[in-house]
Amino acid sequence: MWRAGSLTLSSNRKFLPRLGVLGAGLLLLAGCGFTPLYGGDQGAAVQGQLEQVKIANIPERPGQLLHEALEAQMQRQGSPTQQLYVLNVNYVITPDQVGVQADSSVSRVRYNATAQWTLNPIGAPAQTLASGQAVTSDALNVINQQYFAQSLEASTVNQQLADQIAAQIAQQVAVYFKTHPAPPAPG
Repeated sequence: MWRAGSLTLSSNRKFLPRLGVLGAGLLLLAGCGFTPLYGGDQGAAVQGQLEQVKIANIPERPGQLLHEALEAQMQRQGSPTQQLYVLNVNYVITPDQVGVQADSSVSRVRYNATAQWTLNPIGAPAQTLASGQAVTSDALNVINQQYFAQSLEASTVNQQLADQIAAQIAQQVAVYFKTHPAPPAPG
């Protein structure tokens, strides 16, 4: 058995077909027109447009968490210096009692989060450029805990829901910007 470093010839024989399958998969992706959302020059333009989105206030504590998560997803350079778009979000979380016991007590609650969003130009709020919906759910067990532990667990669920919804909205808005690039700046 031939050795070069830690690789053996027999392990290379197992590895080479896998490498070939990986290469064929990449060629298929390139052939179908796949391009990464944030890749290349167009990806930088998409990120630049995401940086120009002002996120409107979203009421209540779950809305604040979603607002912060959207800022983290879309405004990676901090607050936008040039605001060309406004993102309006209607965010609702509804609890659903799924673990109902024989004595009618609840042992598990599922939280369903839904966000309807619209993207409008700053100067023309009646004109909708894009709109969409993001949906996710999470659950927690309701057991005999102290109030602090229950409150902490509910806060964690709200943060996870906000992060998941923000990722979906940011991706949907980025797809819009990728398919509708901004006109070049005059000058």
